[in-house]
Amino acid sequence: MAYEYSDLLQQAKHWAQIAYNEGRVPAAGLEVLDALEAGDSHALFADNSSAQAQRPLIVAFMGGTGVGKSTLLNRLAGQPIARAGVERPTSREVTLYHHHSLSPQSLPTGLPVDSIKISQHYDEANRHIVWIDMPDFDSVELHNRHLVLEWLPHIDVLLYVVSPERYRDNKAWQLLLSEGAKHAWLFVMNQWDRGQPVQFDDFKQQLMKAGFKEPLLFRTSCSDPVSDDFAQLLEQIQQLSGSHNIIQLQQRAAQMRRMQLQMALRQMEQEFSAQDYQALLQFLDSRWPEFETNLYSGIEWLLLQLAKFWVDHLDQKTALKPWDDWAQNRLNDLLDELIVQADQQRIPGKVIKTTLQAVRANAGNIVANQSELAGRQALLNPGNWLQRFLLKLTAVAETLLPLAAMAVVGYQIYVGYYHSAVESTSYLGSDFAIHSLLLVAMSWLMPFFLHKKLQPSLQKAANQGLQKGLRQALAGIRAEIRQNLLNEELRTTELKKQLQVLLAECNVTNETLQDKSGVLGRVLLES
Repeated sequence: MAYEYSDLLQQAKHWAQIAYNEGRVPAAGLEVLDALEAGDSHALFADNSSAQAQRPLIVAFMGGTGVGKSTLLNRLAGQPIARAGVERPTSREVTLYHHHSLSPQSLPTGLPVDSIKISQHYDEANRHIVWIDMPDFDSVELHNRHLVLEWLPHIDVLLYVVSPERYRDNKAWQLLLSEGAKHAWLFVMNQWDRGQPVQFDDFKQQLMKAGFKEPLLFRTSCSDPVSDDFAQLLEQIQQLSGSHNIIQLQQRAAQMRRMQLQMALRQMEQEFSAQDYQALLQFLDSRWPEFETNLYSGIEWLLLQLAKFWVDHLDQKTALKPWDDWAQNRLNDLLDELIVQADQQRIPGKVIKTTLQAVRANAGNIVANQSELAGRQALLNPGNWLQRFLLKLTAVAETLLPLAAMAVVGYQIYVGYYHSAVESTSYLGSDFAIHSLLLVAMSWLMPFFLHKKLQPSLQKAANQGLQKGLRQALAGIRAEIRQNLLNEELRTTELKKQLQVLLAECNVTNETLQDKSGVLGRVLLES
């Protein structure tokens, strides 16, 4: 569905606020969207009549101090309805002059209505025109400048009033350059009785350089109204108040606001597109082996001391941990390098710092728990599989071989005893006794000796278990860092897709005015 501009702007601000809260867009991005105008001239008197009726043209006098804006409005009204003269520089009000059939109660609630002075007229020729006299834009009162900026979104036509002495006023000129494409412009060199043709021509040249192909520039003089262009000025404004022109002005204003919003969102999209998470992951992968090597060499002594303590005091607690301040500082250095690298890849450092905070805080506990578990498992089954197999084999041999030797000796004793009884020979000699004892002793001593020698070192086993746990913990930490970065990449992609939807909604075509050669072609900046 197609959204109204105000709804689209609110959606864009909501999106930007979420992205800002997550640290993905700078505060400047929010400020740009906050500065965009949500109001329009259509809403100013939208409730005064039925949908089929024509809304009025909103015309505002704008210019510097002392150029005679209020005097021109008073001349138009035929009565002093706007403050002029010495009162003007301190005036903090907007004068609104409209046909009596329009209802001022319909003004939008967001408009500063407390600073409005309202006057009515019964001139049917100007029935469809609302005149607004705004405070001096270059006034010493900062409130006046804010008041002008708050009203600008509701204006169709700006009457840019200058005097021969002040037609090069910089503050008002900067406003023209920044707001030029959003409004129709008519230009008045007031107090012409003090002016020179060279000033008129110079001002016209400035307007043409600013982008007005053939600006409508009028000379007026309230002190000498006979020979000025006031009647032509009024005629042009009445021509612009036609329904066709109002519709085109309204469409152009909406188009310009959408284009401005689109430009702001495009800038944010470029920032998102420039974020290279894959390069950040590659940097992590390239730095991690060096980090692990330095870490292992740095805490090797600590693991040896912890393994020794476990063997000697397995049932006691120890203050020794496999992760000390030195190891934590090495990890902090690596994470800080990642944050710096993220900035180089156009990724907001705040995002990476936040997502890595949990890793930074929990690394010590992860290493301690994983190392202790692996160390205890290593003590439960010390040595490698071959050692454990040979230990079992020698333990069996330690029992079976002596039994076998004693069986052989016993058999020899029985046979010897039998022969001695039959043949009346000697029973057993000393040599047999010595050899039998040596056989039994050797059959027990050899597997006993091998069993003792094959016993693995508990300290070595504990140390290997701690190292294994450390490797597993570091692998887990690395995987967690990578997963966090991947999650941030997915979140960035999700926000980018939402942003692209907003961009598609505010996409506008470069439509041209059908009557570009007419009055609208002269009062609008060339696009």
